Amino acid sequence: MQVTETLSEGLKRAYKVVLPMQDLAQRLETELNDLKNKVRINGFRPGKVPLAHVRQMYGKQVMSDVLQNAINDANRKIVEDNGLKLAGSPNIDVDGGEEGVQRAIEAKGDLAFTVSVEVLPKFDVGSFDDVALERLVAKVPDADVEDALKRMGDQTRPFAAKDGAAASGDKVTIDFVGKIDGEEFPGGKGEGHDLVLGSGQFIPGFEDQLIGAKAGETRVVNVKFPEAYQAAHLAGKDAAFDVTVQAVQAPGELKIDDEFAKTFGIESLDKLKDAVRANMQTELDGASRAKLKRALLDQLDKRYSFELPPSLVEEEFNGVWSSVLAEQQQSGKTFADENTTEEAARAEYRAIAERRVRLGLVMAEIGEQNSVQVSDDELTAAIVERARQFPGQEKMVWEFYQKNREALAQVRAPLYEEKVVDVIVSKAKVTDKEVSKEDFLKAVNEDAEAKA
Repeated sequence: MQVTETLSEGLKRAYKVVLPMQDLAQRLETELNDLKNKVRINGFRPGKVPLAHVRQMYGKQVMSDVLQNAINDANRKIVEDNGLKLAGSPNIDVDGGEEGVQRAIEAKGDLAFTVSVEVLPKFDVGSFDDVALERLVAKVPDADVEDALKRMGDQTRPFAAKDGAAASGDKVTIDFVGKIDGEEFPGGKGEGHDLVLGSGQFIPGFEDQLIGAKAGETRVVNVKFPEAYQAAHLAGKDAAFDVTVQAVQAPGELKIDDEFAKTFGIESLDKLKDAVRANMQTELDGASRAKLKRALLDQLDKRYSFELPPSLVEEEFNGVWSSVLAEQQQSGKTFADENTTEEAARAEYRAIAERRVRLGLVMAEIGEQNSVQVSDDELTAAIVERARQFPGQEKMVWEFYQKNREALAQVRAPLYEEKVVDVIVSKAKVTDKEVSKEDFLKAVNEDAEAKA
């Protein structure tokens, strides 16, 4: 095998490879001899099939496999001999195209082809002693715990039938049919639906118009869907609902005590409060971590500058752009509605794609240098957690990830990234800043808006 480098420009490499006909013939001979001892052909005893007969029957098929294996071997040798880290799969261009392949299959000439690849850039990671980060620390106020308990209580509060008109806080059982311009619309119909008036479960104005209604009464409720309603075909439209009240129930007394805690499988109110506080604290800590991570990634993005593999950028951009177009189609909005143009939007999202590729390469390099690994146990735990999100389909979800390497890689990637973030944070200068929950949420929201 002869290999000659024909291009070394930026991240692009190309190699001309020639596989002599004699080498291919020798590979073919080896494969046919191996096949001769395995193949079963009527009229011949096992292992006694003449080689010429095997060649006649299977020669071209085996030679095709020989060529593919030879090309794969050549690709591996090029990567190993040149110490390359590929950004994607090699591109193979056979001299003479299909005719060149056919000549090689028929053993009428050498197989010559060009291997074109994109390699990952080389850059110095450096140390992180100069990376300064601020981590916000907020505690859950007692009032928030009490409010959470009250909301939990409202969800389990007993109701009893009442005579007379429905008031705010009462539960009504209703049948309803929604219409726009006199025509029923999909999703606008329901029967036997329980609704607590004042809960904000329905669109604004709906519940208010049922206050004062009695069991057996029918009312027409006129509302306007919000402009930002999730169903784009209903957003901003006026609708009329024919509502029949089947029953009215008044809320009963609810005590937030040890007995209440036991309905959640917890032995005392104090321990229920501790569990609620812990869950809320986990949410705050998670938001703090996310803010810290965004600040870190911003610094890393400014810290490194190197050429990016065009194929990786294009692949990332295509994924982002497809999501943008799909969201537009779902919402019915255009670029003009967002005060931009398609050209400007493309430029913006290409910059986002470049940032993601750059940071991905940086994180991968840092992880490799620090021997970051995602263990099988950690990966299994993540898959189990995803499976729990689909009750009754856990086995199907589990099997999907076990059989789909790409999906498995998508589970592994965020776990790996978080571990790399931990490595960097452990080496950076991190200052904890205690703030109130209000100031914490304000900072988190402002940070999220700035990234939007």
